[in-house]
Amino acid sequence: MRPPAVLIIDDEPLMRLSLEDALRAVGCEVRAAATGPEGLALLEQTAFDIVITDLRLPGVDGLTLLQAAKQRSPKTEVIVITAHGSVETAVGAMKAGAYDYITKPFSMEELLLIVERVGKMLVLRQENLQLREALEGKFNFEGILGKNERMREVLDKIRLVAATDSTVLITGESGTGKELVANAIHHNSPRRDQALIKVSCAALPETLLEAELFGHEKGAFTGALKQRRGRFELAHKGTLFLDEIGEVSPAVQVKLLRVLQERQFERVGGNETIESDVRLVCATQKDLKKEVQRGRFREDLFYRLNVVPVQLPPLRARREDVLMIAEHVLQTRAARLNKTAKGFSQSSREVLLRYSFPGNVRELENMIERAVALCRPNEEVQAWDLCGFPSCPYLGGPPQEGCGFCSEGISGKQAAPAGGPVHADSLAAAREQFERQYILSVLDRTQGSRTMAAKILALSRKSLWEKCKRYGIPSGRNGKDTDDESE
Repeated sequence: MRPPAVLIIDDEPLMRLSLEDALRAVGCEVRAAATGPEGLALLEQTAFDIVITDLRLPGVDGLTLLQAAKQRSPKTEVIVITAHGSVETAVGAMKAGAYDYITKPFSMEELLLIVERVGKMLVLRQENLQLREALEGKFNFEGILGKNERMREVLDKIRLVAATDSTVLITGESGTGKELVANAIHHNSPRRDQALIKVSCAALPETLLEAELFGHEKGAFTGALKQRRGRFELAHKGTLFLDEIGEVSPAVQVKLLRVLQERQFERVGGNETIESDVRLVCATQKDLKKEVQRGRFREDLFYRLNVVPVQLPPLRARREDVLMIAEHVLQTRAARLNKTAKGFSQSSREVLLRYSFPGNVRELENMIERAVALCRPNEEVQAWDLCGFPSCPYLGGPPQEGCGFCSEGISGKQAAPAGGPVHADSLAAAREQFERQYILSVLDRTQGSRTMAAKILALSRKSLWEKCKRYGIPSGRNGKDTDDESE
């Protein structure tokens, strides 16, 4: 990444020159202005990564410059410096969008440290942008995310097959995204402007499924009060997606075979032969080869359906995709629920990476939606937000009935999943365990006084309260805080 471009606006010549020399020495590209109007002119001409401005300037004040810089480029970070510091001016600058606020006199090392922090943030921002662009291209196809090698093979295959008219058989466990693949195939096919009709074969009994697929004539059976077109007719020139094709009865299998072979069919109770121009995409959880061996599925129909097989791996076999999918779902669900979340805490990431996800991507999506609903605005998602239990064993509490993490014993040793071992006792988890025990020991020494404990721990009382809540630590001895209510 190029060195950060910095604009200095200060009416003191010595301060301006000192800042220029110090920033150039650490590799920054520097421009300088002595007045507010000069600074505004430079902001109009050039894009800057960082603006360092005095608060009191001739012509235009620093807060006006701050607002102008943010209006021109919201990503520009502004550092406000002044010799007339007060709580009110600091709050005003931060509310207006300043990255930081520093009062004269200050050491050059102090300012350079702030600039260094901004530089690191700019690098991370650029890396995130590049990663997002990579995900949207290489690892993303119509909302299907995956950098796992097997998933990349799947994405490559569906990109190729989408442009054809071949029949596709999608297999995989429940929740792996079979319908999402069917959507992607249709919307990237030559039939994209025609209908995509979906039928869940498992949701209908045999008699109703036959009528649903092929339609029926008036009086064909009890309740058939008028002629009805079936899904094959409705999908003419488009795509028909048959979910859970392994649940279809032998009688319906015969009719499906005929449609695939001859491209025609008759409605239930009718004699008129109807032409069918349909691209068929099917999905199933079952192993149809084994169903053929057991005599439950026609072998000839299986080969007609299995022209292009697409096997979706379970989420536990593609753990490198978990956080990528979780981040994507977090952003989409937060936008839908009109909430803001700053991403995942280290503890929640550890939990996500260790959990086996028996419900696959669908379970992960539901988990993240629950976390978005439960987490506090503008804060990171915590482990207890994911499972919905504030005293999850991962956080040192007792096991909770209904918690998926508890049922897997996720807070203790866990068998290594496919793709390599995952150590439950990670550095982050060990650090949090030590921190919890240390806070407990300090609270015991202070007889439950959080005010005294916060002083010993060099924390604000609010920070200590938040940590106690995070780790499930009760308030003082016997569950009561010994501090006065006024504190």
